[in-house]
Amino acid sequence: MADHLPNSRARDWTVKTFSKRALLRASAAPAILSASLIASAAFAQDAPQGADAADSDTIVVTGSRIATPVIDAPNPIQVVTDQVIRSTGAINLQETLLRNPAFGTPAISRNNSNFSTSSAGVATVDLRNLGSDRTLVLVNGRRFVAGVPGTSTVDLNSIPTQFIDRVDVLTGGSSAVYGSDAVAGVVNITLKKDYQGIEASARTGISEHGDDSQREFNLMLGGNFDDNKGNVLVYAGYTKQGAVFSRGRSRSAIDQISCVYVNCDVDQIFEPYAPYYSSFAPQGRFFVGPQATQTTQAQQFTYDKNNNLIQGFSTNGNATRAADGFNRSAYRTIAIPTERYLLALNAHYEISDSVNVFLEGNYASTKVRTELEPFPMDSAGPNGIFPATGGRFNIEGLSINPATGASVLTRNPLVPLAIYNAATDTTGDGLRDIGFTKRLSEFGNRGSSVDRDTFRIVAGVNGALSDRWNYEAYYNYGQTRESQQNQGQVNVLNFANALNAVQDVYDLNGNGSTTDAICADAQARAQGCAPANIFGYNALSPEAINYIIAPSSVTSLTTQSVAGASIVGSLPGLSAGDIGIAIGAEYRKEQSEQVFDALTNAGLNGGNKLANTYGQFHVWEGYGEIRLPILADTPFFHRLELSAAGRVSKYSTVGTVYSYNLSALWAPVQDIRFRGTYSQSTRAPNVSELYGGSGQDYPSDLSDPCDGITATSTGTLATQCLANVGVRANIAANGSFVVNQADIQGISGFNNTNPNLNEEQSKSWTVGVAINPRSVDALRNLTLTVDYFNIKIKDAITQLPRSFILSQCYNAGNDDYCSFITRRQAVAGANSAGSLEFIDTTLFNSGGLRTSGLDVTLGYSQNVAGGQANFNVSYTHVFKGYVIPLPGAGRDNFAGESGASKDRATGALGWINKDFGVTFTGTYIGKAYLDDQFIIGSRGDTDIHSSNYRIKSKFYLDGQIKFTPGDNFEFFFGANNLLNTSPPPIITGLPFNTTGAETDASTYDPIGRRYYTGVRVKF
Repeated sequence: MADHLPNSRARDWTVKTFSKRALLRASAAPAILSASLIASAAFAQDAPQGADAADSDTIVVTGSRIATPVIDAPNPIQVVTDQVIRSTGAINLQETLLRNPAFGTPAISRNNSNFSTSSAGVATVDLRNLGSDRTLVLVNGRRFVAGVPGTSTVDLNSIPTQFIDRVDVLTGGSSAVYGSDAVAGVVNITLKKDYQGIEASARTGISEHGDDSQREFNLMLGGNFDDNKGNVLVYAGYTKQGAVFSRGRSRSAIDQISCVYVNCDVDQIFEPYAPYYSSFAPQGRFFVGPQATQTTQAQQFTYDKNNNLIQGFSTNGNATRAADGFNRSAYRTIAIPTERYLLALNAHYEISDSVNVFLEGNYASTKVRTELEPFPMDSAGPNGIFPATGGRFNIEGLSINPATGASVLTRNPLVPLAIYNAATDTTGDGLRDIGFTKRLSEFGNRGSSVDRDTFRIVAGVNGALSDRWNYEAYYNYGQTRESQQNQGQVNVLNFANALNAVQDVYDLNGNGSTTDAICADAQARAQGCAPANIFGYNALSPEAINYIIAPSSVTSLTTQSVAGASIVGSLPGLSAGDIGIAIGAEYRKEQSEQVFDALTNAGLNGGNKLANTYGQFHVWEGYGEIRLPILADTPFFHRLELSAAGRVSKYSTVGTVYSYNLSALWAPVQDIRFRGTYSQSTRAPNVSELYGGSGQDYPSDLSDPCDGITATSTGTLATQCLANVGVRANIAANGSFVVNQADIQGISGFNNTNPNLNEEQSKSWTVGVAINPRSVDALRNLTLTVDYFNIKIKDAITQLPRSFILSQCYNAGNDDYCSFITRRQAVAGANSAGSLEFIDTTLFNSGGLRTSGLDVTLGYSQNVAGGQANFNVSYTHVFKGYVIPLPGAGRDNFAGESGASKDRATGALGWINKDFGVTFTGTYIGKAYLDDQFIIGSRGDTDIHSSNYRIKSKFYLDGQIKFTPGDNFEFFFGANNLLNTSPPPIITGLPFNTTGAETDASTYDPIGRRYYTGVRVKF
């Protein structure tokens, strides 16, 4: 099975990246997940249950810069408190937020980034499956530096969970209030402040398989000073999460491929085709003879387990002998080990009634280690050693007598005689040649060591200008620096020199036997070249390894500078209340660079060819907001309020853009509140989209539309296929166009960026109702919210899907798209003539992106048996979700596919008193389907919702018990995935497969049941 190192998910800007991942979440209150996750701003826990508006605290609610009673917010906001975070037992915030059905599949997590070329182990979130770059993450209402180079995507690993007071989740466009990137919504993380005392905690955990070990230590100290004018709160923490290997789970311990690629019945598409090992084996696979038929068994050689040379090669075994291939799954990783050191600071000092200075600081050092199977070397292939000769290298050469200048033809003495005798001259230079594939097990496993440091500091001043007006000014600087060292790769140029070996007939080394092999090139010998023996297990010498091996590297630096000032206050209004006003201005500068080593830039280390990224932009912005109470405490108008916000932004890249929103809140009685918001939001292209270097990718879910075409086939598809000389050669040799396993896995292509991109513009609206029947005693603790959302993004920045390119070229006959496609004109190594070699794509402003759905939350609490019982549920149903790849093109639906199920829900049931608490949290992921484009393209089936392609629904149950034996101590015990729910089998070759996990590890739990316990101590 041919295999390559796929490009980073962070650099895969296809449409599935953000929808299909081929596109492009009072101390006496129970610590219950949904209790806060579903609490809308209309009845959030900041306000006591059953309290009137007049009794509610006036705070700055996410979605507005105007201080207002939380129950009067017109936007549906879900609140995650620090108690909720603790009740989940999560080490980082991503794990908690992903339980919320409003969040889609994350682009990057420790479960899906083992194969990333950069940004491995980053923790991101993605509201509404619209992409991480369309979800704005704030800390205390201000921007946080990105953790992924060239993007706006924040790494939640950089923010300590123990330092979080609450998280507000606002879905829907909010660019008018917060600026670019708030297209899908906002995640606003509010940190603790004004804390006094000491809190220490420790936690440990492990899966029932004995892996995924977890350790966490936290210390927080805070106190007032100078007669309570100031407060300083500091935090230090350490977390370590261990690895989970593919070999540790039965479903992923054996290399396998989907039946879709080996002519199984259609209803077996989710079933693995027994062991189906990689054709890149440590002992090597060697091709001899004419190129047109070199893949026949008679023209292949390999070695058996006893290192004896044999003829033929099999990846899945047969009746006469076992498989010769290599089990990659024995080396792969499901969850990568992650280690974090965290420091945080929150301080303020009141100089006078009108001047208060504040300081926020954050530092995170994250260390990540990825590990995967040894390098698969191909003499051909896009980044092979000999692409110019179709992967062939000479096994004969000329040795020159240094005294006379005479030459003699010799063979490479490292080549076994049987291979030499079977070989012929296939390149026309008069010398015998062969091709090969080989797993470089002598080099050890591939992998990377990543050091990522994030630093952020905010300094500012705020205070009162009068009894009605307040001001704030601040400066925010952040940077993320990443250094990644990769091992197990090769220098392709040196490998070519080492393979070009001849017999040392004239003892050119000056000593030793004249039967020795030496590198033919004198300059290479002077540089330390040692002949490469690739024939058999562990054949490469230490000298050859030292000459060939080439560790690679990538470094990146992302910086963000933000300066802002605002004035917030009120004007006397009518009897309904004062008019709230906020105005402000901001300046922001984003810079990013990502630099790969020279071999990676040139594609000369056998892996992805990746270009560097350098870029920056800045923006000046001004904004204003108004809240206008219209009526209050009148019949049918307990409260009627309108609000509006607007922002103008001048970018150095796309020029001037505008955003605005309009909101309304109507409460006919105090128990019922209707609300609605209409927004126009913008997102300017980021550095990677504008200035990112071209990146090579190896898409894994494509099929060749020409498969099965014959010389007599008719129609548009046949005409387009037969126009290619390589396809015709393949048909001539096989009777019809045939692709092999290496062809399926060997498709490459380049993801290109675009400096001429325009901004995205979205129009979104939400309308809903929040019900809290406080006038009925038995129901005063019941809350129900129902909100409809509709988000439509015009000119969405996407990458043209490769499946769309293939369809347009071959099915629609559009030659403009055929220019993106390169086929092999002749046999190249293990790849067939006419097989797909490159499918390039580029970023552009697409025809659009849209999603709509319904959010429903229900919560109820009641005193029971000396404690408080709570029940809460949050449910999201998606009506539509699709992308339009080009203006005027048809819809490519993502709603209902894996990672974007149309139905998701989270519910919690708990009981607590002063000494004891128990919580159970359930998460439901509805049925889903494979990618519709894949079904149509690979199966030729338009029944995309057939049960043959259905991924069954899954339910996960978590639980936690805590004991509080005294005021200063708390012990807790918990388990995640209590029912040990197994993930659906989405195996190699199917879309949404996460390499190594054999499932969609971005959506489903790939680890299984795991336990944790810990203690908290307060003084």
